[in-house]
Parts: sequence; structure tokens; C-alpha cells
Amino acid sequence: MEMLFRGTEAFGGPGMPPRWTRSEKEGIGTAYHTASRVWFTLSHGILNEVYFPTVDLPQIRDMEFLISDGESFFHEEKRDLATELSYLDDHSLGYRIVKSDPQGRYRIVKEVIADPYLPCVLIQTELQGEEEFLKRLHLYLLLAPHVEGRGWGNAAAKVKVAGREVLTAFRNQVYLALGATVPFLKSSCGYVGASDGWTDLRDNFRMDWEFDYARDGNVALMGELDLSKTRTFKVGLGFGFGLHGAATTLLQCLSNPHEEYRKRFQTQWERACRDILPMEKVSGDDGRLYHISHSLLMAHEDKTYPGAIIASMSIPWGEVHGDDDGLGGYHLVWTRDLCNSATGLLAAESIGTPLRALVYLAASQQPDGGFHQNFWIDGQPYWTGIQLDEVAFPILLAWHLEHRGALRDFDPYPMVLRAAHYLIRQGPATPQERWEENGGYSPSTLASNIAALICAAEFARKRNDPETARFLEEYADFLESHVDAWTVTTQGTLVPEIPRHFIRILPADCQDPYPCEDPDTGTLILHNQPPGGEFEFPAKEIVDAGFLELVRYGIRKGGDRLIEDSLRVVDAVLKVETDFGPCWRRYNHDGYGQRPDGGPYIGWGKGRAWPLLTGERAHYELAAGRDIGPFIRAIEGFASKGGMLPEQIWDEPDRPEWGMSQGRPTGSAMPLMWAHAEYIKLLRSARDGSVFDRIPAVAERYLGRKGRKDLEVWKFNRRIRAAKGGKTLRIQAPAPFRLRWTLDEWKTLRDADAKGTGVGIYYVDIGVSKLQKAPIRFTFYWLAENRWEGNDFSVTAQAV
Repeated sequence: MEMLFRGTEAFGGPGMPPRWTRSEKEGIGTAYHTASRVWFTLSHGILNEVYFPTVDLPQIRDMEFLISDGESFFHEEKRDLATELSYLDDHSLGYRIVKSDPQGRYRIVKEVIADPYLPCVLIQTELQGEEEFLKRLHLYLLLAPHVEGRGWGNAAAKVKVAGREVLTAFRNQVYLALGATVPFLKSSCGYVGASDGWTDLRDNFRMDWEFDYARDGNVALMGELDLSKTRTFKVGLGFGFGLHGAATTLLQCLSNPHEEYRKRFQTQWERACRDILPMEKVSGDDGRLYHISHSLLMAHEDKTYPGAIIASMSIPWGEVHGDDDGLGGYHLVWTRDLCNSATGLLAAESIGTPLRALVYLAASQQPDGGFHQNFWIDGQPYWTGIQLDEVAFPILLAWHLEHRGALRDFDPYPMVLRAAHYLIRQGPATPQERWEENGGYSPSTLASNIAALICAAEFARKRNDPETARFLEEYADFLESHVDAWTVTTQGTLVPEIPRHFIRILPADCQDPYPCEDPDTGTLILHNQPPGGEFEFPAKEIVDAGFLELVRYGIRKGGDRLIEDSLRVVDAVLKVETDFGPCWRRYNHDGYGQRPDGGPYIGWGKGRAWPLLTGERAHYELAAGRDIGPFIRAIEGFASKGGMLPEQIWDEPDRPEWGMSQGRPTGSAMPLMWAHAEYIKLLRSARDGSVFDRIPAVAERYLGRKGRKDLEVWKFNRRIRAAKGGKTLRIQAPAPFRLRWTLDEWKTLRDADAKGTGVGIYYVDIGVSKLQKAPIRFTFYWLAENRWEGNDFSVTAQAV
């Protein structure tokens, strides 16, 4: 490393505090072959974050051309030139970008692809215009490294490799190498905001500084390209472990004709996409967004950890985030997002990636059966919250693959059993619901848990374990029979004529063994609120449309009156009409989104409309027998010119000073893979005339009214105080026990050994008589430990 620090050192270290780029991407690219471990992103017509060697680790902030005549002007590609972007074909994630001078004097035409086999981004470039004007131009490459995902601690240097000058940046063992098929006339390494090339050119439109290196800071590389002999050239950005690896990769990739690489790149993608299900006829754009969505989902899979699909190659509001607060961004694995991505691919009849995703999840499962809230692709947790829907989704994915006969030689049953055990032991309240902010009884979480347990029961029955299957089904019945009692208010005031409707969540402390289960009395603390804002609200006054998941899986029917009434409330407070069609916010008083003035989210803001929620609503409308064409066209309208679906769109009048336009992306994540997966599933649902995610066994059980309604469950994390007469009281614990109980204040004792199940849950059932007067009192003898619990518990019998 020290051998690189020779010559003149740049001044102004360590540079200004590093920041990431804005999150709205117009393109995502990678080669399909696993040998090419590099991914790139595009926005404003330039290269943004490039990921290497895994899809969760960005290595640069951005790279662009700077243009000057050395006398009268200086253009920055991303800010000063108009952009036209198109795809090279229908399937491959390669791009043609035309950057035009506002005065029409010159154009920069680029083709951007990844090397088909090596970790290198390639940009075939042509400078076009009147020759007399082009002779006056100076064209520079400016690169801002963020090696290993950090802006601080980078070093940069000029090096000679095989007789040509290459610019390199590095941090620890990861190196990048920047070069072109034409030489650099000048080059420099500097500190951002002090001695970098942009600052140099801004001063007098000329490159005056030529520093040999900059160490340990926020650095930038710049080189002036020699266009004296040609206006067409190729730029390469290669990566490796060590300078030798990065430089070798770069030179190898610059040595072959671009047309050869482009052909291989396109052929790889064509093979990956050739067998997808035709769904162009049900789309509103002849399948354009469908093909882009499918390729994007495929591209977000890692190549070192097959099956690891991240949520998005973006960092929401990256322009205000640096090393400390933007490290994760959305380039992490959430099992919720991964499973939605995988089922989206299944909806297109792509099988290989979803199966790899399931295997990856099985390897990532924790010993207790749960999954981290989110994690790096090597399995290391980032946030460590517990979300029960993220434990349910892998079971659903396993069911989808098994249902299609696509499991091959992989057996997901051990993972399914551990996950089912976790859901039963930890539930029914979830420490966090799908919006990752509150814990309690959530309609959407309960829906995924019910569906997953029925799927797990199907697995058990096929494995000749009918007792475990019955137990799983009956616990799902217990959840289903309590959904309304836990999550439906009868005292709502948001729409005065509709007092009975679903709420977003009934808050409950999962550490409290006696949780509140009355949706009319709970108080919800909302996060991401502005300084001095209100934080506490009656839970009955906060709504979202998460209850639609009950219809998605077949637990409730489309057109159900309670669902319809709840939607009238949701529409009154969350629906947004745009020029493209309807969209919905997550919940009222949401603080996660662009600030009211249009500025970026900085720990508080105002939640905006989410295109994926248009997809969820469309699935419900299909189940209710109504037209979903306008919803499909709305989602297509929300997509960017490059076909990227954002997490959120701006839902108020335009704020041009912040770049906010109604119905267009905000600074949140883009593209969001969950949204793209929802769109593909919506097309499949429209094609089939039924909701793709619907589980037949779930619908048969609950729409056919076959589930039990008489179970009441007592567990150590839910110690109910009363059970109605005529119910069956089920006492559960995750270890073998003998239950001793009495119905007459210990005058008569009864003992029963708990029944075991294949999911490691043990239980004893006690019938609650309608004539029961005395409380049911009981205690535990733990068989494995040969000891009594030492405490008595009681449940009062309630008159019906």
C-alpha cells in the first residue's frame, strides 16, 4: 500500500463529510452469470452505487463525465445535460443513455453493461457533435469511491499497469481500478470539497491540479480522456481484492471489442428469461414493466450466496446519509421482501431463483426457528427486531414450491416445523408488524400466521403426522376465531357512520403475560413524528389496509361486509387520487416519508402513498369480482421512465424546489422489489382470474367454515384470566409437562400428561362447562426437570 503513496499528495484531507446519492434509480444492471460479481445502478443518466463482490456492499457513490471548453463553460453530466435512457432489449439489464448539451452542441452516447464474466462495469461511449466544436472540448471522468460501503477511510492513487496509467481507490483489501481504451492526458486524486477534480474545474474551467495520491479520507479520482484520435472509446471500472486483481480485471475487460461483450451479456439474459409466462395481454403497456420487473427481481439475487435477494439496490434519502446512518440502506435481506420477490418470480413461472431463496432461508434460520428482522447476505443481523410475518413467509414460500412440485431434492420440512414452533411459542402478538414500528395484534401478521400454519399442517399430513397437522390447524383456528375480537373496533370515529372496522394494530407489550386484548381501549405510540409532534393516539383511530391479507390468503371472502366497511374508512383517510390512478398511504399519521415541505426524511416526515398498496387493493378488488384494469395501469404509471417502481410517490401538489411532482417518486427506495413482485403477481392474478397468493386449503377451511371456533389458548406469554363456558381451554407450553388442575378449589385433583406434537409444543385440553362456578386452577410439573412450577394459575369460567 505505501508504495502507492509516491509523488505529490493532495491537500485538504480528509475532505468534506461523505454522503450517498439520491435513492431514485433509473436503471439496475448486472450480468446474469454468477462469475460477474458486480452490480451497477443508474440515475440522472450516470453511474451511481456499484456493488462488489456481493449485492449488499456498494463500492462507489457515483461516476460521471465532466465537460469543459477550458474557457467559457463547465458541464456536469448529472446536473447540466438532458437524459434519454432506453434498454438494449426486452430482457437484459443493459442500457443506452444519451446525454445532450442544452444548446444542442454535443451529445454523449453511452452503452452501459457489466462484463459477462468479470467484476467490471463497461461503458461504451461516443462523443458526437460538430467536429469544429468537439475539438475544443475536454472530457473528464470523475469518480467518487465509497469502498466497502464507506466514504471515510478511502485512499486513491495513480498507478502504472502494463504501460498505461490507471486510477485506483482502495480501503483494506478491496480495490477498484478505473481506465479506458484511450489514455488519460491528465489525472489526479483529491479530497472531496477541497482538491477534487470538480472543485478544480469549477474555478476556471480547466484542470490545473495533478495530485498523485490522497490517503485516508473522502477522496475522488479524475482523469482527462485523450480524444485526439477517436471520439469512441470504452470506460471500465474493475474490482478485485488487491490492486493486482482489480487492475487485471480492468485490463482484461478493456481488451476485447464491446460488441462481443454486449452479445454475451444479452445472450445470458435471454436464456434466463426465455421461459417466463406470457402476460403481456393483461398488462397495460404490452408487457414492458412486466419484463423489467422480472429481470430486476432476478438481478437482486446475490451470486456468492445464491438465493439471497435484497430489498433494493438503493439507500433511501441517501443524499442526507453518510457512513454512520446510511450503512444498510435497503441493500439487506428481509425475509418478507425476499419471499415476496420469490413468489413474484414464481408467478412468472421462474422456478430456479425461488428454490434457491428457500434453501438460503433454511440456512439463515435461527436455532429457535425465527429469523432476524433483516440481515446482511452472510447472515449477520443488521436490525434485530422480531416480526412474526417474517417467520410465516418462508413457510408460505415452501408451500408454493411444494405445490408446484418444484422442491427437487430439497426438504423444507425441518425449517417449516421450527418456524411453526416459533409462531406458536411467540404469538399471537408480534413484537413488530410489517411496518416495523409497533407490536401487538396485527391483522396482516395474523393473516400470514394463519395461512402459514395451515400450510405447515399440510406438510405434516403428507409426512404421515396427522396429530401434528391437526394441532397446527387448530392453533390457526384459534387465531382466526379471535381476529375480529383483537383487531376490530366497535367505537371508531374516523367515519362517524362506520363505528365497526379493522384497525392497524392493537398495541400489546409482548413481555406482558396479560396483554390488553380490547381494540377499543388501546393507545398506540407512533414513531417518526416531527419534533414536538403528537405521539400517542387511540389505537381505534389508526387504520391501514393490512386486513386485506385476510382475503389474499383465503381467510375472508371478497365482498365481506366488515372488509367493505373497513375499506370505506381506509379510503376516507388514506386514499390518494393521482393522474395515473389511485394509491394509498400506509396508515394515518405515518411519519416515514418526505417532509411536508418536500424535503428529505430526516428521522421524521410524512408518510406518502405506496404503489405496492395499489397492488394489494387490486388483489382484493379481483377477489370481490370487480375490474382491476385501472389498478394495473396505475402501477404502470407510477413507474419511472426506466421502469423502476418506487416505495413511495409524492401525493401532494408539486414542489419543484425539491424535485417533487405529484405521482412521481419521492426520495424513498427505488426500485422496491416488493412493489415489482406485487405487480407481477397482480398480472398473474388477472390472467388466472383468481388471487395468486390464495392458499386453497386455507380458503376451504375458513370460507367453508370448517375451522374450530371453541378454542381458547392459555400460554405463559398469554395468561388469559377468563374463558367462556362451552369453550375448550387449551394449556400450552414448549416443554413436556404434567398438568394438575381442579374445578372445585383443590377439593378434587386431576392430572394429565401433556400431548406432544411434532413442533415441540405440548398441551392439555380442559372443557369449560357452561355451569362452571369455581375458577379452573392449575399448575405444572415439568417432566424433564422433575420439578413443580411452584405457582398456581387460574382461569375464570364466564357465563355465555
